[in-house]
Amino acid sequence: MALLPGDAHIGAVTLRVRNLVRSLHFYREVLGFRELARSGPSASLGTAAGRTLVTLEERPGASSRPRRSAGLFHVAVLVPSRAALGASLRRLIEREWPLSGVADHLVSEALYLDDPDGLGLEIYRDRPRDTWQRHGDEVVMATDPLDIEGLVQEPGADQPWNGLQPRTAIGHVHLQVPHLDAAERFYCEGVGLTPTLRRYPGALFVSAGGYHHHLGLNTWAGVGVPPPPADAVGLRQFTIRSRSIVSREEVDLATGVTVVFAPGDGDRP
Repeated sequence: MALLPGDAHIGAVTLRVRNLVRSLHFYREVLGFRELARSGPSASLGTAAGRTLVTLEERPGASSRPRRSAGLFHVAVLVPSRAALGASLRRLIEREWPLSGVADHLVSEALYLDDPDGLGLEIYRDRPRDTWQRHGDEVVMATDPLDIEGLVQEPGADQPWNGLQPRTAIGHVHLQVPHLDAAERFYCEGVGLTPTLRRYPGALFVSAGGYHHHLGLNTWAGVGVPPPPADAVGLRQFTIRSRSIVSREEVDLATGVTVVFAPGDGDRP
């Protein structure tokens, strides 16, 4: 399998939720997405730019994903600046939505939280690429304390809230998998991504075009864990876009997630 083109990036994700109205309230009113379209039990969300980033599909009575199973770890929403990340943090504080964690990853600064169905989300901003440290051909990442006070006080973070900025994107997806070697075969040899970091304990990070990662893979739920139940809430699919990509689909049987390859405008982190 050839490597993905350098402009390849994550385009959008599809999430299964239990209650569409409840989830729409969260994604619009707390996170700041705009509703772009609704049809029956599904709705598309994005920003003022009009590009779909998240599709929610309702399945009442859907089960929870067992803790010891493969599947979604988090979907990561990439905002375009530190001020935008500070504004999101201020919004979460204002709406009293709990954070599950915060971190400085050297290449980025990140906020972690769960949606109403317990689906993991990250909101983050990237540092400039020319500041990323490298160890050989690997990107250096860490999990260091985040400067919360500085983030809240970042110039521009206190502007009136008007939702997510137009240049917001889905920066990456992070999955829990049963085996890193099998996941690497699927996502690197099959999908065409390239490893960017192997040194992080129990995890592998891969990307296209030299990004720090478009996909995170970890075995933190346990080595050999089974796929999630077919009716569980969680990630159903994510799209990889590029100007020169050929439309097709691949199913990751280990996680139950479908990878959709689709032509796109090439805009990416």
